[in-house]
Amino acid sequence: MTRTAALNVSIYEFAVLTSSVHMAWVRVVAGRIKSDIRYSPAVYNNFVWPSPSEKQKAKIEATAQRILEVREKFLNSSLADLYAPLTMPEELLKAHKANDAAVCEAYGWPKHISEEEIVRKLFGLYHGLTA
Repeated sequence: MTRTAALNVSIYEFAVLTSSVHMAWVRVVAGRIKSDIRYSPAVYNNFVWPSPSEKQKAKIEATAQRILEVREKFLNSSLADLYAPLTMPEELLKAHKANDAAVCEAYGWPKHISEEEIVRKLFGLYHGLTA
């Protein structure tokens, strides 16, 4: 059983939700309790999802599967351990970078894009949907 089964999301949704694109959105729009992020329905519901081609969606799903495969190698590690900046396994970091690039491609953005630019573009998309 993959860890996404507990979340009841598709592999595609898992990929986008764990991407740097979504995390940039979360860091800007989510509330905080102390320094911890407070993820609410408004954070999720207002996030503008990409509209990938079938080929792009398949690539995103493949990169997400790779993240899960790498995580499976470290079943004795907590997610906190796996994602600690100083100890994150290089293989997991590479898997996430590939996922980030695939998600950015689905938005039509370059794979090397700053978080500031991601947020600017997401707000532009959001404004286009709500105007």
